[in-house]
Amino acid sequence: MGKLFKNSWALFAGYGMLMIAHGLQGNLLGVRAVIEEFNFIATGAMMSGYFIGYFTGANVVPKLVQKVGHIRVFAAFASMASLAILIHAVFVDPIVWIFGRFLTGFSIIGIFIVVESWLNDRANNRTRGQVLSIYMFISLTGLALGALLLNFSSPEKYEPFILISLLLSIALIPILLTKRKPPKFKKITGIKIKELYKISPLGTISMFCTGFIHSTIFTLGAVYAATMNFSIFEISLFIFLITVSGAIFQWPIGYLSDRFDRRIILIITALLGSVLTILCFFSVSASPDFINLSSNWKNIYQHIANHRMSFYIFISLYAGVSLPLFSLNLAYVNDFLPKEKFVSAGAGMQIIFGLSAMSAPFICSFFMKQFGPNGMFIFLFIFQTLIGLFGIYRMTRRSTEENPDNTFTPMPRNITPLGMELDPDTGVDLSNTENKN
Repeated sequence: MGKLFKNSWALFAGYGMLMIAHGLQGNLLGVRAVIEEFNFIATGAMMSGYFIGYFTGANVVPKLVQKVGHIRVFAAFASMASLAILIHAVFVDPIVWIFGRFLTGFSIIGIFIVVESWLNDRANNRTRGQVLSIYMFISLTGLALGALLLNFSSPEKYEPFILISLLLSIALIPILLTKRKPPKFKKITGIKIKELYKISPLGTISMFCTGFIHSTIFTLGAVYAATMNFSIFEISLFIFLITVSGAIFQWPIGYLSDRFDRRIILIITALLGSVLTILCFFSVSASPDFINLSSNWKNIYQHIANHRMSFYIFISLYAGVSLPLFSLNLAYVNDFLPKEKFVSAGAGMQIIFGLSAMSAPFICSFFMKQFGPNGMFIFLFIFQTLIGLFGIYRMTRRSTEENPDNTFTPMPRNITPLGMELDPDTGVDLSNTENKN
């Protein structure tokens, strides 16, 4: 482990700074959009811009890396991301912000591809599990710390935007000063969506729904909280709890899915998530008259609803059961595949995830316009329930698949197919890098 850190500290440090900036940026823009009185539709379109740029870049960046190399691409895209956030600070306009978010998404995927291909080069068959764990830890810790930095200064001021630009610039330094030669880039081809659906209808449909869920949580969560008049501290705590809970629950849910029928765990977590969206809905806004309670129960309900602690508990539990869905879907699809196809299947599943993630903030914004801020939980309830019901249906159509060689592996939702090669279960041979470490 010590040797691993010695060889990769620059990469991890730069990536950590990037994730802190990334965690702050999305939440900052959501809060600022509410302050500037952007309507829900404009805000949703702005947040969708990020994922459009992200998945556009996924097709463009590999060609750039092959032409100009890892270091130049990393420097160029980190600079572009730094520029994009300053555009938001100077031009406070929904149209400009949509363009800015597109640039950010395009830049971020470029950086992720560079970082993950470099990590593959640094890892070998003995260490890649450790590398993936560190990568996962840095990703989630960075996002959580970024959320807390909302308290750095008022979202109405320039300081938070400058801080993000500064963090992105700092992320460049350790990477550009590394002495190690950059790796050769290997492009990964995904399995077609039609083929993936034939392999696992439940896995593909669930991943499509998961894209809607995760994109909504991380793009509109801060918007929701700001609209509900949460303080800046409460908003940062809200996002922090979501991120941390999602990380903590990865391991127990993964453990259970490896020991029982993975579909049952998928169905239980999805439907439990549905229940928790309802509890979140009623814990912050609904009048007790709305649900026709007796006077005594009304008093109890009102007491709970007036204390934000109940909402934090419910949203933490919701994040805990919903955020592991990405890794759970990957594991379930892999149950039906040989190891040598895990990475290409992961690439295909990322495309499915991306198709829904791109449209989620925009579509959810219509729910929030129609039903108020809590329309977000109605939107989440729909897709959580769809996963659960479709899972129940598929259990009547297919027997349990036994695959003792495949296990659940926690994955950050932003991981690219290159990063998936770090999963020890993929069967990818990284032994050619052992002599480098």
